[in-house]
Amino acid sequence: MSVLVIGSVAIDTIETPFGKAKNILGGSAVYFSLACSFFNKVKLVAVIGEDLKKSDYALLHRKNIHLEGLKIAKGKTLNWHGKYFNDLNYRETLKLDLGVFSDYEPVIPSEYNDCNYVFLANIDPKHQSKVLNSINSYKIAAADTMDHWIKNRRKSVISLIKKIDILILNDSEARLISKEANLFSASRWIQKKGPKVVVIKKGEHGVLLVHGNKFFGAPAYPLEKTFDPTGAGDAFAGGFMGYLSQCSKITHKNLRLATIYGQVMGSFCVEEFGVKKLLNLSKKDINSRVRELRKFSVF
Repeated sequence: MSVLVIGSVAIDTIETPFGKAKNILGGSAVYFSLACSFFNKVKLVAVIGEDLKKSDYALLHRKNIHLEGLKIAKGKTLNWHGKYFNDLNYRETLKLDLGVFSDYEPVIPSEYNDCNYVFLANIDPKHQSKVLNSINSYKIAAADTMDHWIKNRRKSVISLIKKIDILILNDSEARLISKEANLFSASRWIQKKGPKVVVIKKGEHGVLLVHGNKFFGAPAYPLEKTFDPTGAGDAFAGGFMGYLSQCSKITHKNLRLATIYGQVMGSFCVEEFGVKKLLNLSKKDINSRVRELRKFSVF
């Protein structure tokens, strides 16, 4: 079984209190795919311009990521320049040039029809819905979203979540879409709209998993230094969906473990700029950190 991801590939410039990285590979589909590739084959659907470096294209191919769905269009790749402050939960977008992404409509190649797990990364919800409707069959569909879509495409976001099994979002987004201050109430509101599983990311305070009437709180892995939080949520989703795609059944136990693997992949991501840390990991590194996280949270 393989995992299908639809999202963005970008060229990022990132500033944090710890330094700056210019014109590096980024995008929701990239972070997700690299994290997920440690667990399963990944089939990527996205668009790039003619300016993406061949070395970036090649490294995705080397990481067990299928690129038949990566369209090369005339123009420039999505370009984002962001600046983080001392509280890394806050950032400012200094520049956003959508380039070829502005009028992109994802198309699923026929070679991808065997994907049982689908992840709709952060793009316009109308495109997420359209893509999902075009897939003949799948076992599990999960999606991410962001405050921009909730504020400006609320009806489209709600229409999307009626069709999916798992919704992954952060705490402020959960409150925004549900209009509930309490996260448990927010998760219940979301579940009533469709998804049986709601995963609410709380940054350094961990993750809340709601599955039916069952709850699980996963702690964040304690890090002394974080350099760049860009893509951490997408790396979390990649680890989560990657682990889940290996399971024969979607049980609460497996969802808990998927949450832990997601936390671990997100924790590695923030330790260096961009995708660098994800490129230099081993499965041994991942499993070792999972064991450490288990020790921290058992009582």
